[in-house]
Amino acid sequence: MDSGQLKDGKKPQGHRGTAISKQAVLDSTNGVIQTMKKQNPDCMFFQEIDTDSTRSFHVNQVKKVEDDFPKMDSTFASNFHSAFLAVPLNNPHGTVRSGLLSMSKYKMDSAIRRKYPVSSGPIEKFVDLDRCFVVMRFPVTNGKDLVMINSHMSAYDKGGKMRKAQMKLISSVMEKEYRRGNYVIVGGDFNHALGKDMMTHFEHQEEIPSWVSVLDQKMLPKDFTMIKAQNRENVATVRATDMKYDPKVNYMTICDGFIVSKNVQAKAYNINTHFEYADHNPVRLEFELK
Repeated sequence: MDSGQLKDGKKPQGHRGTAISKQAVLDSTNGVIQTMKKQNPDCMFFQEIDTDSTRSFHVNQVKKVEDDFPKMDSTFASNFHSAFLAVPLNNPHGTVRSGLLSMSKYKMDSAIRRKYPVSSGPIEKFVDLDRCFVVMRFPVTNGKDLVMINSHMSAYDKGGKMRKAQMKLISSVMEKEYRRGNYVIVGGDFNHALGKDMMTHFEHQEEIPSWVSVLDQKMLPKDFTMIKAQNRENVATVRATDMKYDPKVNYMTICDGFIVSKNVQAKAYNINTHFEYADHNPVRLEFELK
């Protein structure tokens, strides 16, 4: 459903608002689940995972993931709730009920949904309605908390105005927790190119999409670090969806990853699924508390 522009002037346009079939949704969902099982994670953050949406043929993806990881604690926060989106006209998006799913082998002390500021524009208020992040707490033996945040920032935000406001809000939460002596990890889809160098790093034949803004280290609070994946120069985490995937044509960048406080030592690795199950690749974080 997205649109783009090739460097030769052609303007590709996505033409579907839904998956091809229910079986395609089930196959992709199961592919994600199997990818996660291979990682044997202690925690998992999902963004834009559906519970009852037209686009995913009403497959409850949250339940499927939770059923496949029955020993993990979980929390779900609504991130995208729309009664009906009538675009594109030939295959409308329809009803959307989607959100953030966070799971952990360890019991959460609490999980709180925080609302992001979003645009009130005539289109954005329908497609970007419920952007949020989830703040989870895990007690540490030294009396402090490990605060983990699952975040999904705005995408359809030309110029990045709303994302700046969103970054200001989440930064204030991060700083407040760190000043309390807690350990802070923020992960998710930032919908920014994570570093200016990543805007044009990957081979492609498309112009840079208007939604791409840059988030770099100097924009973070002073006691926080953006963790650059060890293989970031070889594996992108997101691709343009205005055409069928071609690794030499579609625009790609890094917009998924992690930010940690300086009392957390971490390294990351982008998992290359070749975008077989989604338009994003997952990112693995390994960390220790200092």
